[in-house]
Amino acid sequence: MRETVLLVVDVGNSNTSVGLFDYPSGGGSLTRHWRIGSHHHNTSDELAIILRSLFDDSEGSVSEITDIIISSVVPPLVPIWERVCSKLFDCAPLIVGPGIKTGMPVHYKNPSEVGADRIVNAVAAHELLGGPVIAVDFGTAITFDCISKEGAYLGGAIFPGIHIATEALFERASMLHRIEITKPSKAIGRTTTEALQSGLLFGYAGMVDCMVERIRSELGKDARVIATGGLAQRVADITTSIERVEPFLTLEGLRMLFEKNTEESNT
Repeated sequence: MRETVLLVVDVGNSNTSVGLFDYPSGGGSLTRHWRIGSHHHNTSDELAIILRSLFDDSEGSVSEITDIIISSVVPPLVPIWERVCSKLFDCAPLIVGPGIKTGMPVHYKNPSEVGADRIVNAVAAHELLGGPVIAVDFGTAITFDCISKEGAYLGGAIFPGIHIATEALFERASMLHRIEITKPSKAIGRTTTEALQSGLLFGYAGMVDCMVERIRSELGKDARVIATGGLAQRVADITTSIERVEPFLTLEGLRMLFEKNTEESNT
């Protein structure tokens, strides 16, 4: 493969994850990564300044980027990121969407409804663990993505994320206050803070275990479970179903998709 420094960008509803993969010298490994807010009002100039600052802080240079791949669940931000790539890197990005080669059949009734990040996670989960496999992403929404033994994307389930649930609770219940989301020592909270922590972490962990059991009854009892996202490790520690946590599953999935779509030109 030619000397490549790949910029991967996953634009989520709340945050945007950015990473760099360097190869062949770096072996296609994730060498740097950042997380910035997904603000709909940001202009391409503002995003370019943020990215340039991140590169400068890490003693890197925007000139080292040779290729870019982007997935986004916020359609209005896609053209903004495309302008950023043109201005800052002089490079047209590969956008995850219709027409991109994934190597994974999508058996959703309307494939265009599936978020780009869900397909990226599915590709990465199947590459890492094989099938059947369930990828659980703890983001703004908690998504369960199900991949068959044969490697087809089947669908899944979507729940409100933990942060969304807590914000809704605090806005509607005047006696409740914001808390740090950490594992409580017991299920029976003796303070309001402990009770909230119990409900959020034990409650969501129980939801995950229940959903995995239900999904396995349809997907196969041998379906493995991999999790990613900001709160994945904290929830995984108190579940019985999550066997592996990959904090950068989506970024790795973007790398895999880039390779699938450029392998012919790079051989």
